[in-house]
Amino acid sequence: MIEPHDDGYDEVRQVISGGFDLRPAAVIQVADADDVAKVIAFARDNGIELAVRGGGHSNAGHSITEGGIVLDVRNLSEIEIDVEGRTAWAGGGTTAGAYTAAVGEHGLATGFGDTGSVGLGGITLGGGIGFLVRKHGLTIDNLLAAEIVTADGELRRVDADTYPDLFWAIRGGGGNFGVVTRLKYKLHPLEQIIGGLLVLPGTPEVIAGFVAAADAAPEELSTIINIMPAPPMPFLPEEQHGKVVVLALVAWSGDIEAGEEALAPFRALATPYADFVQPMPYSGMFPEEDAGQPTAAAETMFIDHVDLDVAATIVQHLENSDASLRAVQLRVLGGAMARVPADATAFAHRNSKIMTNVACFWDGPDDRPIREAWVADLAGALLQSDQGAYVNFLGNESEERVRAAYPGDTWTRLREIKSEYDPSNLFRLNQNIPPAE
Repeated sequence: MIEPHDDGYDEVRQVISGGFDLRPAAVIQVADADDVAKVIAFARDNGIELAVRGGGHSNAGHSITEGGIVLDVRNLSEIEIDVEGRTAWAGGGTTAGAYTAAVGEHGLATGFGDTGSVGLGGITLGGGIGFLVRKHGLTIDNLLAAEIVTADGELRRVDADTYPDLFWAIRGGGGNFGVVTRLKYKLHPLEQIIGGLLVLPGTPEVIAGFVAAADAAPEELSTIINIMPAPPMPFLPEEQHGKVVVLALVAWSGDIEAGEEALAPFRALATPYADFVQPMPYSGMFPEEDAGQPTAAAETMFIDHVDLDVAATIVQHLENSDASLRAVQLRVLGGAMARVPADATAFAHRNSKIMTNVACFWDGPDDRPIREAWVADLAGALLQSDQGAYVNFLGNESEERVRAAYPGDTWTRLREIKSEYDPSNLFRLNQNIPPAE
């Protein structure tokens, strides 16, 4: 237990996103499920606000609390790999990078997101959209079982046959139902990929062409397209610094020779400014990250298409801002993710076409409303028929936005399950699903 007067307090209370300078009464670093149960019971019985921290990547600052208790699961990081059975158990505090490196030594992989320092508990419970989403689906589509301590302090092993309602809810419902201490994942053979960074001119034609090529590509290819003014990277021509470019991360998880053919349409869109796409271990997609606490306004959404008009809107807004960093990220979905029925898990956006994130860094409190207005304006201009939202990328937003993550009957069913396992809403520092009355 680390309190404000203890050495290391400021370090352990720090989260990834900037703008959250909160001071909990204590940060409690747990060693096992029994510890988790004791912390939950103490917070519940004493009416103390409880935050659960894994990787600390919550955009809304839910990994920290002012005056409450932080239940820190980072030490729950053991990994047990069944190579022959192609499954792995991992502690809820394991990072995606550590897990990917460990199973990669056996030529195996599970898909998470795109950041190595994110905690498995957090990214998994929200869905998990990463570099293998089109080939192997969401992270939750590869979750076979979990161990979770609920608000009553009980450790439950959940899977498709045991507590199936709770297993359904935690696959997309976020941290509303308890603290996950261990997760069991399906492993896929993946000795190497073709992956890396491809930098292209950020013209409307290239952007629209890239999205079309990503949609038409075999499912073995997943991409993350970042459209932004070029940072002063040493490998980019100096005359391109500050001009809009496409910084695309690509990952091909199929046959290497076929991968080169699948990537050809992207390279043909324009002469690349940089091309670091090459055969590599899958863990190479999770490089070491820079330390820091960026402060950014952001909005997540799904859109149906990116044609020349949509691409031109993106470029125009990016060019008209003077923020130190602004970007639009596009992830073309489909494939294995879309073949799962919408009601099979609490993630209901199976038919969504393109996940989009609009982000803009702000510098100081006076700058923040200016950047938030820019994000809102561009997000409004991009809005199409899909009204959904990805819960893992939501910030500190409205109840309406949380409802957008859980449309229709999904919301009703989640509230009913919440009332059974957390009737007092102890787990409310999240994108909250209140218990049914």
